[in-house]
Amino acid sequence: MEDKKNRADWIYAVVCDPGPGEHFFGLHDKEQDVDFIPAFNSREDAADCLLTLPRERGRKYEVQAVHIDELKEIAEKNGFVVAMVDKDGHIIK
Repeated sequence: MEDKKNRADWIYAVVCDPGPGEHFFGLHDKEQDVDFIPAFNSREDAADCLLTLPRERGRKYEVQAVHIDELKEIAEKNGFVVAMVDKDGHIIK
């Protein structure tokens, strides 16, 4: 049985162009003037929200599980923050 603590450390994010040149999908909030990577509590929420996110034509997008600490580190190195988002695209944390 999977430990709840370990499960809570994993979230879901959208990856652009999966493979060797992949990177996490990021957005910019004009009101707060902040770049952020939307993260989700479940794969289903991420997949539902992906349908409404602005995407570039010709790019491939994929939902992947990622450890929260790894995502925060990558975001920080690239001038982003991680924002927890619900399936409707609203920031919840």
